[in-house]
Amino acid sequence: MRIALTAALLCFLCRYRALTFILTFLLYTSFHLSRKPISIVKVTHANCYSILYFTCWNYKQLLGAMDYSFLCAYAVGMYLSGIIGERVPIRLYLTVGMLFSGLFTCLFGLGYVYNIHNMAFYIFVQVANGLVQTTGWPSVVTCIGNWFGKGRRGLVMGLWNSHTSVGNILGSLIAGYWVSSNWGLSFIVPGLIIAVMGVVCFLFLIERELSLPSSGGLLQPASAFSCETGNIVAIFSRRESEPSAISFMGALRIPGVIEFSLCLLFAKLVSYTFLFWLPLYITKTAHLDAKKAGDLSTLFDVGGIVGGILAGVISDKLGMRATTCAVMLLLAAPTLYGFSMISDFGLGPTIGMLLVCGGLVNGPYSLITTAVSADLGTHKSLKGNARALSTVTAIIDGTGSVGQYHGSATILYDFYHATGQTFNFNQLDQRFPKCGPRRYCRWAARGHLQ
Repeated sequence: MRIALTAALLCFLCRYRALTFILTFLLYTSFHLSRKPISIVKVTHANCYSILYFTCWNYKQLLGAMDYSFLCAYAVGMYLSGIIGERVPIRLYLTVGMLFSGLFTCLFGLGYVYNIHNMAFYIFVQVANGLVQTTGWPSVVTCIGNWFGKGRRGLVMGLWNSHTSVGNILGSLIAGYWVSSNWGLSFIVPGLIIAVMGVVCFLFLIERELSLPSSGGLLQPASAFSCETGNIVAIFSRRESEPSAISFMGALRIPGVIEFSLCLLFAKLVSYTFLFWLPLYITKTAHLDAKKAGDLSTLFDVGGIVGGILAGVISDKLGMRATTCAVMLLLAAPTLYGFSMISDFGLGPTIGMLLVCGGLVNGPYSLITTAVSADLGTHKSLKGNARALSTVTAIIDGTGSVGQYHGSATILYDFYHATGQTFNFNQLDQRFPKCGPRRYCRWAARGHLQ
């Protein structure tokens, strides 16, 4: 009887594990889907004029300032988000964040509907959206980390993390559909999608895996007692006292957190530069319209899906996540330089290089933000304290967001200021390898990070 009950519970847990995998995948897909439209909408001058009501020469810098304000708010908010997420129910925290993300994304699109041409309005919306979007990543990584152990974490999270690229692809396609006719809908539709997914999160998300009964029975003898009142006998289970959530400095002292955070800083700089500026770059080099440029930019994310899965599989097989990331990042630097050269030779070479660049940049990015973060959040030095995962994830991703912030500032400077032309991806090759991968390889070689 007990064996049959245990088997039934195992089947029950497997179903809920699959549900958690699929649900968190869809939840964070909607986050990235809602971030993508601005990179599609700002491609054409007509849309830029419609947003800002400016005809001045610096409209691209003003649009870049919107990216800059979003990324700045996201970078600052991420450090706080992990600390808060460790202390409140994940389901409620994520639901509130998604509902407000939907609200602010829709507000940006409503600027078209109500003919709002005030720069301060759009900056406010971007800052507010950047802050509330920080609720997403620490929450979903904590949730998926609670349900999946370390055994095949690289493969599982490599597959799972394709939500980033899927969200970017869907966001590009949705925004591209309305970009020329009604750009307001390019924001309103993704905003409604993430808000609906917030309601789905509240109704169906299960935060952590349930415990199986022990061989001694459904309740541990030491954790159960009965209370008899009249003819009613109630059985209560007393949960063992949970350890307190880890502090920010305590999370920094976990071996590997600082090293992986610095590595992600450079990888995310490149990834988000492609996310926000690749469609515009393609229109300048390949002379395509906004919709075709948006569609072509999705190939970078397709390469990212394959790269993330390969990075997870290789790191599981070798048991060396640091070495896997370091090799891919070192290969990414010359590949980025090659992309800036080959993109002038036509559509075919551009497609090939987009796929390769996407795999080499987003592969280690995916591995660090998922499997590595989950491993460090359950590091042996924590002695079983599971209340560190959200904080560790936020520190790593927050440091990566500083890279996003730096990348956006660099692009703003280069636009018509230093070179007098659209930025060139050579700048990424110049900045990308200076510290991250080389320093990272030295740490890996010393055996600190496997």
